[in-house]
Amino acid sequence: MATLTIACNANQATTLPTLLVASYAKLLDPNASINISFEDVETLHATDGAVIELVLTRDSPVYDTDKTIEKLLEIHFSQVKHENLVTEWLSKIGKFASTDFKTIEGPLLELDSHLTLRSYVVGYTLTIADLALWGAIKGNKMAFAAIKKGSMLYASRWFKFVEETNQWITAAVQALNAKSDERNSAKSKEGGSYDIALKDTTKGVVTRFPPEPSGYLHIGHAKAALLNDYFAHEKYEGTLICRFDDTNPSKEKEEFQDSIVEDLALMGIRPDKTSHTSDYFEELYQYCITLIKESMAYVDDTDQMTMRDERMNGIASKHRDATVEDNLLHFEEMRKGTEQGVKWCARAKMSVDNPNKAMRDPVIYRCNPETHHRTGDKWKIYPTYDFACPIVDSMEGITHALRTIEYRDRNPQYEWFLDALHLRKVHIWDFARMNFVRTLLSKRKLAKLVEQGVVWGWDDPRFPTIRGIRRRGMTINALREFILKQGPSRNIVNLDWTIFWATNKKYIDPIAPRHTAVTKDNAVIATVKGARVAAYTEEKPKHAKNLDIGTKKVAYSDTILIDQADAQAFEQDEEITLMNWGNAYVRKISQSLNPLNRHVTGLELELHLQGDVKKTKQKITWLSTQGQELIPIELVDFDFLITKDKLEEEDNLEDFLNKHTEFRTNALADGNVIELKENDIVQIERKGYFRVDRAFLHGKPAVLFNIPTGKATKYAGASTD
Repeated sequence: MATLTIACNANQATTLPTLLVASYAKLLDPNASINISFEDVETLHATDGAVIELVLTRDSPVYDTDKTIEKLLEIHFSQVKHENLVTEWLSKIGKFASTDFKTIEGPLLELDSHLTLRSYVVGYTLTIADLALWGAIKGNKMAFAAIKKGSMLYASRWFKFVEETNQWITAAVQALNAKSDERNSAKSKEGGSYDIALKDTTKGVVTRFPPEPSGYLHIGHAKAALLNDYFAHEKYEGTLICRFDDTNPSKEKEEFQDSIVEDLALMGIRPDKTSHTSDYFEELYQYCITLIKESMAYVDDTDQMTMRDERMNGIASKHRDATVEDNLLHFEEMRKGTEQGVKWCARAKMSVDNPNKAMRDPVIYRCNPETHHRTGDKWKIYPTYDFACPIVDSMEGITHALRTIEYRDRNPQYEWFLDALHLRKVHIWDFARMNFVRTLLSKRKLAKLVEQGVVWGWDDPRFPTIRGIRRRGMTINALREFILKQGPSRNIVNLDWTIFWATNKKYIDPIAPRHTAVTKDNAVIATVKGARVAAYTEEKPKHAKNLDIGTKKVAYSDTILIDQADAQAFEQDEEITLMNWGNAYVRKISQSLNPLNRHVTGLELELHLQGDVKKTKQKITWLSTQGQELIPIELVDFDFLITKDKLEEEDNLEDFLNKHTEFRTNALADGNVIELKENDIVQIERKGYFRVDRAFLHGKPAVLFNIPTGKATKYAGASTD
């Protein structure tokens, strides 16, 4: 009798392979006594962090993917053909567990190449190598998206073949997801509800995310992208299209487009198709011609200010009743980009005085002679987003257009174009955009701060761009959880960053190695009586609650460094705790003689290792000055860029810019910090969580950015949260 227990909320790339192998063993041998159970947890509580447990009658329990599959292979597949090859491929399963596509791309390409002339991974029949690899890919959202998209032809063919010829796999996957589905249903009650009753979903769901390549994605765009991805790929088995709205050559760059593709991949979003509005410029041009010929559009050279006043006051343009011939003539001048053409624009002939001002003859085409980053100089006229979007949505088969609520007044516009051009209808669902206190989400204003040098660039950690918050230390899993919890609600709220960063802490605290640093400014040297004369080191866990992270060397000697703030809090003969060492008495405190700058200049401590650490008030971090190389580091914290919770339209940005948003503290860290790499996330004990922005190199200090946690920063004066 064997019992296989699986944490159904864990990374399925690590659990599904074992589940499929165990299910296959039961399928081949009905007498195989394997009881499979699921726990609605991320890790099995009794196993110190494991996600799978295989308990056999007489043997000790076996944990995690590789060892459980190895044990199942030994018991139930001992006569397997090509055992060495099967084992070799099973050893690669762990490579498919990462949520970083760049990490799994190599293993996927290797598998794709291997399957060029093969139906199965090993031999000519199904083996547990096929099942384990299939499970690892199915359980990894990034890998599965790549396979589903068909970008890896041979692996995609194999994946589909295995699934279609082994229909029992579907039942196994559903069994694993059953608990998760129950949990998600409960979560929707706590956070945003996704039961919004989208219409006609039984006919298939196709959503789109239409970013303009004129800047980097920010957290507001992330919500739109993740919601479209959720409804296309999770709520329904549909299709997601990423369509670049490249209709303004004055603002768009290839650089921005590339960054959007990369940021979507970072968030685990892999569109089934990528397109551009520019792919449809000819069709859009012809549709505008059609509207002009049907007297449903006209061409206008009214200046911008006058046009704005006329629309506001319900006054018809002087060209509204121009003849079709005149309109076509001026539209042709626009198409050629002539000196006259650039003065004109095309407008839809909707209404002069509709109470909804969005319906008052909106502009649908503009003349712009600048070179387009994709089409070059072929076109001199470009459709507006409001004109192009409904037409291309209909042409591309979009079934549900999920849009932020700011477009609500323009929804009648959207429907007018589809009716006027006799195009297929598209369902619209509005959701509230995410606003954050003291945060700019206007690409125009963000671009202005970049151009003026107020920030370092689009990836500045003070920016709400995906790259900015990633550089600050936000994990993708936390970002996805936070946004998806908001749901597709239509309620407009101004969110605080506190919950956002508190969500992130849940993900980084269990895996962040612990290190020690002492602020250099007036650091205090303390002599420690009772310590060994010669310096020595001991191996200590990098994380006391997660031993898998590994160990670090902690140096001990009779001379240590202590933070000035800690030293000033000591009282004569007080018993304190030196973390990672033990208790000590403060026997002598030396002070500076300058009354204008009173600070501690030295300490004498006496070890009292048998003391009770629970009874001390002061528990401090420290660094031995001997037995290790102390590594110089710079701890950087940040404040908000603006001083007002919510900027109004009439507010002048410059009046509300925060003059001091960067706080730097020089410190010395333990010698283990020399091993840290860029993007590593650590906890500097009693100072906070940090992301390594620059590793220590050639004598240059390592630079670490403080990661907010939803609480006030302890070591700097920045009100980051």
